[in-house]
Amino acid sequence: MKLLRKVCLTALALGATTMFAQEKWPDSITFSAIPVAGSTSMKENFSNLTNYLSKQLGIKVELKLAGDYTSVITGMQRNHIDVAYLGPKSYVEAAKRAKAEALVVEVDAQSGLAGYNGTIITKKDSGLKTLEDLKGKTWAFTSSQSTSGTLVPSVMFSKKGIDPQKYFSKVIYSGGHEASILSVKAGKIDAASTNNLDFNRGEGIHWSKDDFNIIWTSSLIPGAPIAARSDLPTSLKMALKGALVSYNNKEGLKKLKNKGFIKVDDSMYDSVRELIELKKQLKNKN
Repeated sequence: MKLLRKVCLTALALGATTMFAQEKWPDSITFSAIPVAGSTSMKENFSNLTNYLSKQLGIKVELKLAGDYTSVITGMQRNHIDVAYLGPKSYVEAAKRAKAEALVVEVDAQSGLAGYNGTIITKKDSGLKTLEDLKGKTWAFTSSQSTSGTLVPSVMFSKKGIDPQKYFSKVIYSGGHEASILSVKAGKIDAASTNNLDFNRGEGIHWSKDDFNIIWTSSLIPGAPIAARSDLPTSLKMALKGALVSYNNKEGLKKLKNKGFIKVDDSMYDSVRELIELKKQLKNKN
């Protein structure tokens, strides 16, 4: 009865028909997130949110950590993951391969915008302050599915006629933004692509601004969405959306380094699809 009452209240609040309230929900759902940080940090960052969703929905929401971006997409595709925090590019891939449906987008705590900026960082006092300084140095992307960690800088490099495999002495894929930033801080890698949001998440914990030079900043990138498998019950997706928009736990938002979530439409990520296509065209041209 408790579950049915919550379903009905959510459906009515969002203007749903009574038909939606009759849909059968699963006893539990899995929530995952692209690994922008280490597993311990990821658990700390998202536990409050998943516990909140469990209480709001009246069903268990299990936090399932993933080893890489592709695992999250594949997990949704194989019905092992129901809801996920994704980057813009990984969402576009999940929408295509796993029929993921964007529910909300995060709002950056500092700018108040539903978006963020890609950056290129080097270690302070390294003497590396321009893209020209990086020639022959070591470089880190994050994941092939990362927007700010790979797609955006790759397009920028292509426009400038730079082939990373030839321009840098070594190119690696770190697997996540935290790993890239820590590698630069430790001097293991000379430069890396990341973004202001993930940088802010670790600031004061794993690093400080004074540890780095920011030598390039991208234009605004659409914010990271939380998406659900489109084949989940419509009333469940609506309840998830409503709960996420209402999430205002100060400690939880502090962990996520965002201001909350707002509703989003899939069309917001058309610019990312255009970047993916542009990258292909530039690669063929070069």
